[in-house]
Amino acid sequence: MEMYAGHFTEAFGQYQLAATISPPTTPDLLNEVGLAGVRAGKYPEAASYLTRALTQREQALAPDHPDVALSLNNLAFLYYVQGKYAEAEPLHQRALSILEKALGPTHPVVATSLNNLAFLYYAKGKYADAEPLYQRALRIDEAALGRTHPDVARDLNNLAELYRAQGKYVEAEPLYQRVIAIFETAFGPTYPVVATSLNNLAAIFLAQGKYAEAKSLFQRALHIYEAALGTTHPEVATSLNNLAELYRAQGKYAAAEPLFQRALRIGEATLGPTHPFLAASLNNLALVYQDQEKYAEAKSLYQRALRITEAALGSTHPAVATHLNNLASLYYSQGKYADAEPLHQRALSIFEKALGPEHPNVATSLNNLAELYRAQGKYAEAISLFQRALRITEAALGTTHPDVARDLNNLAELYNTQGKYTEAEPLYQRSFWVGHSSLGPEHGSVRQTFANYLGFLKASGQPHTENDAWEKLRSSMFAPTSSTHSP
Repeated sequence: MEMYAGHFTEAFGQYQLAATISPPTTPDLLNEVGLAGVRAGKYPEAASYLTRALTQREQALAPDHPDVALSLNNLAFLYYVQGKYAEAEPLHQRALSILEKALGPTHPVVATSLNNLAFLYYAKGKYADAEPLYQRALRIDEAALGRTHPDVARDLNNLAELYRAQGKYVEAEPLYQRVIAIFETAFGPTYPVVATSLNNLAAIFLAQGKYAEAKSLFQRALHIYEAALGTTHPEVATSLNNLAELYRAQGKYAAAEPLFQRALRIGEATLGPTHPFLAASLNNLALVYQDQEKYAEAKSLYQRALRITEAALGSTHPAVATHLNNLASLYYSQGKYADAEPLHQRALSIFEKALGPEHPNVATSLNNLAELYRAQGKYAEAISLFQRALRITEAALGTTHPDVARDLNNLAELYNTQGKYTEAEPLYQRSFWVGHSSLGPEHGSVRQTFANYLGFLKASGQPHTENDAWEKLRSSMFAPTSSTHSP
């Protein structure tokens, strides 16, 4: 595979050509071809190879042989990529059980299997189930391999990613920094895996609005990838997307657009024009156009991303729901509410069925649909959805997650629109302090909540200078004991 690094479709084509000459018959070869198919986005073909590999191993070996577990994990990985989480979970669980019995509960291979199952729970939004598995994997590898082994860095990174998804940036940051230190010591500061870790750390700085820190890390990661892998490798495209997203968050569209375009060209050249991972680049570029009100250009890209994802992953994959929401948001921006509503509704239905009704993505989808109803004056429908979204987010992510601040602000804005000032004010206040504590006073969403609160004070006939707002916020029941920093 190395000679085709970054050209996954071409590599899989070579495998298939070879298979017509000398069909793969051993489980090892079937697994290799199957995994190449997964990387190329050729999922039906990959399923055939991986299923045959599993069947052969089950027939030739004892049912609790470690090689059976390997095939189970490979097939589960394919199901995960396809969004078939219900099919993937029992395979990962069976693989873990086999490895624990065959190798013992503290073997490093067991740690890998724990990571696989934990990652599936992470994707399903079952963070409480994922965390103890990640932590157990970390303990196993530290004891068996030492605290500076690269597999320990992998475990730390996975745990940090879990914390990042939960908005626990304080817990995540030192883990990412430790990952970088391990990889730099083990492989040198210019090895590609170091760049991956730099990107991850930069992502939490971006989420907190720490743009200068994020930019430095994103740029260093890009330089490493280009030097180590060449300027047209898919990892370079990922890094370009990251840096471009930083510029987009800052409103620097002239800087973001050419980076997104270059990332898209790399993806098309290396993965092919219909690979599902290409949809992310199309979506990112569309967001830049939408932000600039270039609606025709954005619509074309959103629709292409949706077509690619539906064709590759099926019409009920969570990624399809994401693209439906994006296209609906474009219609919303244009005031085309009738076009937006069925897309938001379909997206919500997909998320609920694929991820369960309590997943954070369901809350995001509920917020989108509720905002559409609010814009149309359908307040009764909107309030029910906003309230459900808030309950889901608090239960899944905790009461201090930044997304809780988002949900509180949305509900407060609805009450403010209706003139229900008594209900609105404590929601604004709590939203502000949740965001202030989790993201910092300078973050854009925190400043927006403060601006919304100022508007509320004016609408409700209260004193509404910035000092007035700050004094009310500081004296609210939601303020921390030491709240002296004015926004």
